[in-house]
Amino acid sequence: MNTLLIEIGCEEIPAGYIVPALTVFKNKILAALTKERIDHGEAKILGTPRRLTLMVANVADTQKSKTSTLSGPPEKVGFDAKGKPTIAAQKFAEKAGIDVEKIIVADTDRGRYLTAVVEESCESSAAILEQMMTKQILAIPFPKSMRWGSLSISFARPIISLVGLLGNRVLQFTVGNINSSNQIFGHRFMSPEPVTIETADAYEALVESTNVIVDFDKRKQMLVDEIQALAKEHESQILDDPDLVDIVANLVEYPYPVVGRFDDEFLEVPDEVLITAMREHQKYFALVDEKNRLKPLFIAVNNTKAKNMNLVARGHEKVLRARLSDAKFFYEVDCESSLDAFAQKLKNVTFQAKLGSVYEKTRRIAVLVDYLAQNSSYADRDALKTKLARAAKICKADLVSQVVIEFTKLQGLIGRAYAIKAGEDPEVADAIEQHYRPIQSGGKLPENPTAVLLAIADKLDTICGCFSVDLIPTGGADPYALRRLGIGIIQIIQAENLVFSLTSLIEKGLDRFVSDTSKKKDVVQQVKRFLKNRMVNIMTDQGFSKEAVNSALAASFDNIPDVHLRVKALDNLRKEADFEPLAVTFKRVENIQKKAGYTKALEVDIALFEHAAETNLFEAWKTVASTVESLIEKGDYNGALEEIASLRPAVDSLFDDVMVFADDEAIKNNRIALLASVSGLFKNIADFSII
Repeated sequence: MNTLLIEIGCEEIPAGYIVPALTVFKNKILAALTKERIDHGEAKILGTPRRLTLMVANVADTQKSKTSTLSGPPEKVGFDAKGKPTIAAQKFAEKAGIDVEKIIVADTDRGRYLTAVVEESCESSAAILEQMMTKQILAIPFPKSMRWGSLSISFARPIISLVGLLGNRVLQFTVGNINSSNQIFGHRFMSPEPVTIETADAYEALVESTNVIVDFDKRKQMLVDEIQALAKEHESQILDDPDLVDIVANLVEYPYPVVGRFDDEFLEVPDEVLITAMREHQKYFALVDEKNRLKPLFIAVNNTKAKNMNLVARGHEKVLRARLSDAKFFYEVDCESSLDAFAQKLKNVTFQAKLGSVYEKTRRIAVLVDYLAQNSSYADRDALKTKLARAAKICKADLVSQVVIEFTKLQGLIGRAYAIKAGEDPEVADAIEQHYRPIQSGGKLPENPTAVLLAIADKLDTICGCFSVDLIPTGGADPYALRRLGIGIIQIIQAENLVFSLTSLIEKGLDRFVSDTSKKKDVVQQVKRFLKNRMVNIMTDQGFSKEAVNSALAASFDNIPDVHLRVKALDNLRKEADFEPLAVTFKRVENIQKKAGYTKALEVDIALFEHAAETNLFEAWKTVASTVESLIEKGDYNGALEEIASLRPAVDSLFDDVMVFADDEAIKNNRIALLASVSGLFKNIADFSII
């Protein structure tokens, strides 16, 4: 058993490419080893901007042996009457690679047939790895690849070195014009000379001796420790930004941070602008005081330790000063205008070619938020409507501001800052930022009623608009992120416990897009199915069984908080020991209803009862019905399902003693009506026929 080491040396690879590429490479190599019957241990990925490294522990020296049995012709074809092998037997032996004398005649279900036991040859692991490695390396995926020189191959960046070792044996393979070897290159500037590596297990320590920290976690922790220590020296704290830490850790092979300073005058610009200028363009860490207020300081992380790090810091300050000067200029230009003036300019900004301008979208949002406010349970609806009308008008205004045009990720954030500066209601200002939430899975949700309803309206308008012009997600294609928007709507409604008709809201959202009644009805159903699928994914991710979710959604999907309560109650019932026979009973009730196919409700006539089982079920139903209705009104679906479950013995007795589909039409209909009364108790809770 030996350690496998593969290192691909490159020119600087973008930070976001490294881990995804290595993860795929690891999986492909492990799959290939398994396919080739090569035993192996765990794999480890390591990397920097200039090297992608994979190490696999305990790789076997050779393939595992494998025997297989080949089946040949029947015995009577393979041997003549005297027991001598025929030409057919000889050909079979040649195919199997054995002597004719080693053919075995075996009894099978089809009779006696010639068979041969063949043992496949075992190649060395090194030889197999050498054969596969070029192909595996070139199969590593990247968002963008490039070609260089006159070579026909492509990779994220030009490959400049290759290392392949299995233990202490050098693996021989070629990628483009680079041959593999046992020589690694250290830090580009501080240890540029090649170093020979004797064995794969010595890799990490040897690379570190050349001023390269190849382990992701170690390099990241070193970065965090050093920037925090620097911040502490300047009586500051690092503005929390774990994503930036990940990015910067993959921009350097060894972190050398320095503190820089910018002029206090730039603090007049909103913090969001300064932080974005530092983060997005320069990958600098912002520093704040104990009250989280931005300080005129930053930390830049270098890949090389210079003799005079103060001089390096001055260089970063000069670069940042130019960036901040631009940001300050854009901000000052914006301040000469107003959010209302920006909102008017939205008439010239296309939302989607078939759906009009962003200005038209804000007008549609205004109608939707008014409807939502009217149908929500929030207090002081009149005040809420006023805030929503204002928020709807200016929520997209910052899209035409100079700052957002330059720093696109600030949409919403800069709008909030401008709204506060203009003296807008704080709740309206917050809504401008928060109506985009959640911006990612598990992200923050809107935090005030204005933001909540504005977020729902904005997302639903986009979904309804796209569905109305057939811009519907298919497979992995979702260019308008409608799935994310749908998930956001459901998460917000569920978190805020908003009780209103989803169908009516969708109809309202389609008013401005679809005038034809028939088409509108179809699109409403399409949007509902789309949101229902999102609900299934959300609730199964929350740990509820898919069976319970589908059963509850099949009953009704118009009140999202109610769906959550019903799924939770049904999932609790499923955990009971006697749930399976209970489900079978109620499933039979549902199936009989569907088989009967009656669309008109039938009345139960006790005068037509012929068996005590009918009377007993009817009396039990009367006792339970009023209680169940009261419990459902309270939202106590656990209690309601427990009450309904108590009917099972009476229902089972009916099925045991009575033929539901009697010859007499009146008696048959009466028994179906009795079962319909039972199924009516849970028809709005769950559809037991799909359990």
